[in-house]
Amino acid sequence: MLNEAKMKEIVYSLTDPFLHKSLKATGGVREVKWDEEKRHASLKIALQKINSKEQMDLQQKVVEKLKAAGAETVGLRFTEMTPEEVEAAGGTVRKTPELLREDTKTTFIAIASGKGGVGKSTVTVNLAVSLARLGKKVGVIDADIYGFSVPDMMGVTERPMTKDNRIYPVERFGVKVISTAFFVEDNTPVVWRGPMLGKMLNSFFKEVEWGELDYLLLDLPPGTGDMALDVHQLLPASKEIIVTTPHPTAAFVAARAGAMALQTEHDILGVIENMSYFESKVTGEKEHIFGRGGGKKLAEELQTELLGQLPLEQPDWEREDFSPSIYQEGDGLYTHYNDIAQKIIDKTT
Repeated sequence: MLNEAKMKEIVYSLTDPFLHKSLKATGGVREVKWDEEKRHASLKIALQKINSKEQMDLQQKVVEKLKAAGAETVGLRFTEMTPEEVEAAGGTVRKTPELLREDTKTTFIAIASGKGGVGKSTVTVNLAVSLARLGKKVGVIDADIYGFSVPDMMGVTERPMTKDNRIYPVERFGVKVISTAFFVEDNTPVVWRGPMLGKMLNSFFKEVEWGELDYLLLDLPPGTGDMALDVHQLLPASKEIIVTTPHPTAAFVAARAGAMALQTEHDILGVIENMSYFESKVTGEKEHIFGRGGGKKLAEELQTELLGQLPLEQPDWEREDFSPSIYQEGDGLYTHYNDIAQKIIDKTT
């Protein structure tokens, strides 16, 4: 007959997947309840790390054993041990990098889109440079692992330095930059699977010597795949900007990225509509080549602000300080990006 005592006996014998001791030895079983009428078992278990494959494997074992013992339904809640509890159980605590601590002073801004080709990376690098122009300490992570382009867009020709097992990002236009492009040869395509990509992203946060940052911008892959999910789970808190074109279909697809941000409790700073129109230098007339209204509609759907509408324009490529995608003083988009950057500062300070 199953009861709370029997439940404890069953679960106590299971092994903590991180500390490699029984759950009884680790003190991992925090709450046990049995509802005889409903034949429902309810437990709360503490592990060194939650939201992991190891947790899922343990969860399956607990459910299987309790159902075999007579439970019809099993409710499981997992909580993360404090560093003190881990050490008391004989485990090793890895110190969280200052950048990822809950009390970090860095504001993370993920730049996302529903689909490729909307200019998300261009928006990322120009916002980063504009924030730096306004006196902020800024870094960029090129997290678009398959479509890395940030170094090329910014005209970066150097590679990061390493010292004492730490990676030092390249600095350009006052912005610190790290990208997968630095770790592959001659634009070789990346063919890694999800777990390898997650490890790369993790190292960008934990092994790079960022120093003090006011803002760290992340150029996410388009869509809502593994990398976007890893970012949402890894960061203590993050803001998000959704990039779309004015075409209604592009805005419809971008809404998925916004919905993902809301589901993972990340604040949406706003929407940027890119390629909003083309303004003729001859006549001054605006042509809405890709339609109109998509950005406004998306902002309304996500209940956020339309931060800006950016026209189609190419930077001046004749400058000695060459960078294919950075708009500098004299370019029409220079003011647009500075205005959006100021809005971001106002909304985050």
